[in-house]
Amino acid sequence: MSLQFSYRHLYYFWVVAKEGGMARAAERLGMAVQTVSAQVRELERSLGVVLLKPAGRRLALTEAGMAALGQAEQIFQMGERLPEVVRDTVASPVQRLAVGISDALPKLVVHQLMAPALQSPNLRLLCHVDEFDDLLADLALHRLDAVLADRPAPLNPNLRLYSHALGGAQIAWYAPPAWAEAAERGFPASLAEVPVLLPTEHAAVRPRIDQWFDKLGLRPRVAGEFEDSALLKTFGAAGMGVFPAPVSVDAELVAHYGVRRVGLSAGVEENFFVIGTEKKVGHPLVQRLLPPR
Repeated sequence: MSLQFSYRHLYYFWVVAKEGGMARAAERLGMAVQTVSAQVRELERSLGVVLLKPAGRRLALTEAGMAALGQAEQIFQMGERLPEVVRDTVASPVQRLAVGISDALPKLVVHQLMAPALQSPNLRLLCHVDEFDDLLADLALHRLDAVLADRPAPLNPNLRLYSHALGGAQIAWYAPPAWAEAAERGFPASLAEVPVLLPTEHAAVRPRIDQWFDKLGLRPRVAGEFEDSALLKTFGAAGMGVFPAPVSVDAELVAHYGVRRVGLSAGVEENFFVIGTEKKVGHPLVQRLLPPR
């Protein structure tokens, strides 16, 4: 492959963009300002576009500059990690697993889903919690080995992603001691009388819960909505209200949060998926997450 520019020039541009000016970049690099400026101008000539423009006493990125910075970020962030990765590989046969966790996914469920991989010796686990779409972008760029989520990846011809079903769990309702008796009395009609906490619309299970309410003709007394499932449980356990969670984590919820189950949402299930970049999973630790066939 023939390169029309030098990665050295791109690196100098990256430092200038990060520092916001030639002088600060030159100080960081230990070079003369004129040398750094000449390297950046050479990159602009190679690409045929202007990357930086004056903005008062600083420099600002043009649209082309922002695009170039995005690519440079990926290249040099990976490059900065190279010594660490090489040292780790030489020091011990580390099995690295980088997993993205959708923020809507119940964290207690995540531990259960990952249990088969956690038994691996010399495991080095990296868990990154973020919004679903951002995680898919990182997965497509191979920054992650897999993503755990409550929904499959959407069909997108530009992203070659494959979803593998891990099963699901029925939704139950849990109450802190202050609301347990009132919530149990006449459940599920009681959910119109006691404060209820719900996941926000970005959780795949939320529309199913809403449909369940509609089917029963219930208007719940919503006291709070949470994007993060761990926050929902924390506020609920602290006494703010009754909340839904997968029944598969019943024992952990009762033991760790001091709540009790007051009833089930019949027909409402939360589903779980592992998403990867391969139709036939190649990563040995991701393979362990899949149910036996």
